[in-house]
Amino acid sequence: MPRIVSGVTASPERTGIEGSGLRIAGFAARATVRPVPRLVRNGSDSALSAALMPVVRPAVDRIFERRLARLVNGGEPRILQGGRKGVEKESLRVTPAGRIAQTPHPRAMGSALTSAHITTDFSEALIELVTPTFTTSWELLQYLCDLHSFVYQHLGEELLWATSMPCALGSEDDIPIAHYGSSNVARMKTAYRRGLALRYGRAMQAISGVHFNYSFPERFWEAWPAIREARVRGSGLISESYFDLLRNYHRNGWIVLLLFGVSPVVSESFLRDRGLKMSRLGRDTAYEPYATSLRMSDIGYRNRNQAGLSVSVNGLEQYVRDLGRAIATPHPPYEALGVQVDGEYRQLNANILQIENEYYSFIRPKRVARSGERPTRALQRAGVEYVEVRALDVSAFDPVGVNQNKLRFLEAFMAYCLLADSPPIGADEQVVLDGNHLVVARRGREPGLTLERGGRREPLLGWAREILDAMTGICELLDLGDASRPYASALAAQAAKVEDFSLTPSARLLADLESTGESFFELALRMSQAHKSYFLDLHQPGAGRLAEFAVEAEESLRAQHRLETQDKLSFEDYLHHYFAN
Repeated sequence: MPRIVSGVTASPERTGIEGSGLRIAGFAARATVRPVPRLVRNGSDSALSAALMPVVRPAVDRIFERRLARLVNGGEPRILQGGRKGVEKESLRVTPAGRIAQTPHPRAMGSALTSAHITTDFSEALIELVTPTFTTSWELLQYLCDLHSFVYQHLGEELLWATSMPCALGSEDDIPIAHYGSSNVARMKTAYRRGLALRYGRAMQAISGVHFNYSFPERFWEAWPAIREARVRGSGLISESYFDLLRNYHRNGWIVLLLFGVSPVVSESFLRDRGLKMSRLGRDTAYEPYATSLRMSDIGYRNRNQAGLSVSVNGLEQYVRDLGRAIATPHPPYEALGVQVDGEYRQLNANILQIENEYYSFIRPKRVARSGERPTRALQRAGVEYVEVRALDVSAFDPVGVNQNKLRFLEAFMAYCLLADSPPIGADEQVVLDGNHLVVARRGREPGLTLERGGRREPLLGWAREILDAMTGICELLDLGDASRPYASALAAQAAKVEDFSLTPSARLLADLESTGESFFELALRMSQAHKSYFLDLHQPGAGRLAEFAVEAEESLRAQHRLETQDKLSFEDYLHHYFAN
């Protein structure tokens, strides 16, 4: 079996998980890459092969076409290349029997509070692996692969759960809330998580995902004012342009759920005591027959508790304003829960949002914050630095939960969302756009499905073809200088899914459940075991990389200790200072 080699000097051809040839029992026919229609160039060097169905675009985006033409003809057609990419990947630690681990975060991995690359999310058992940013997807995946190898060396008999939707759940108390130590910042993080548990339940917080972080290269921003015909430059224009991207992701991001969603089923234990009803596929398995991503539906993160919260993406000022109101406005149902009860913080406050991060969105504008700095203050200080796409399911078909085709498509899709015309989104349109995402999450592969667009119903199939067609030129720019044309190949792989929904990850997962007769729990446990065997059998990272991870782990433990010994404020004063700034 071809293996991913360790070290960032490996060739890109050998580091693509999707093309690694990984074959797992029960998945043999589907775990490898299928042949897809090939993108070829015609005499004009810019058209899709006739292997892809013709696209009739209902409304030509002249702004997009002008901007793309300026990119092509501006003398620097490669300025889109080299954008910085990073990934955050969450996974539940589980026992060999598939139950959520009750053990503490392994000390050999460092401090979950201060480690830059191995931390925890809501639960003590919910590991989050964070990569640095890289200019190539193969380097990113290589690092993520090495990080997984290091983690598996210190898991003992435990596994990382292979899917976004959690393992079989018992009571809510079986999902341990993350603990970060005794410092004020650690206590704040734990109190915040107690609040999440009270407000939304622990089961929802046990869902895992993959986040894709992306920023355009600096040389692109230098050329962008002329391409956009902008009168201003600098951080103001960059922030404004990232918000253009955000709005277009809200309009078109449903296609990410269609192409990459892989959570059409859940364990019936996930629905227990939540008042949710779904069709039954088999033992302990509930499903929606045409679902793509129940994780991103009202079954998962689209929680009803935030249904009335509206945060504008029409600009940085409006975005910060709306989040600021939400974290400052008391909410009577949360007030009824209490904040400090018997001397313990049950939640940080009783406001609509405890902190900005509680607001769940498909995509966020981000800026690396200084120590103790709130996310919105960081954005106000220096503008948007990058975007975080949060709508990706963990892929059971990829040992690290993501693959190069997905990353390359997302990079091209970010450029499409930036270049396309992006008028402001009104309140009514936002409701429509949210509804489109929900429909695709629950019914995305349904034959003849239509979405709402511009006051009319639009066939999903035609709209998806239109988006992919528009991305062709972007992929050609990203491929310049690379004879293997990886971005065009990634686009072709997605076009094949649009023409045959059985190729989508959600359909493949359902097909395997039906063919094996396994429950969702049994299938996911088998995949989790296979992933662990894959990494333990894999050629291990070089001694230098393993030493790097070990040193980082030790330093993070020392950093946590310093925080715990240097606190001067009481916890109450610390919270007051944090929210006052």
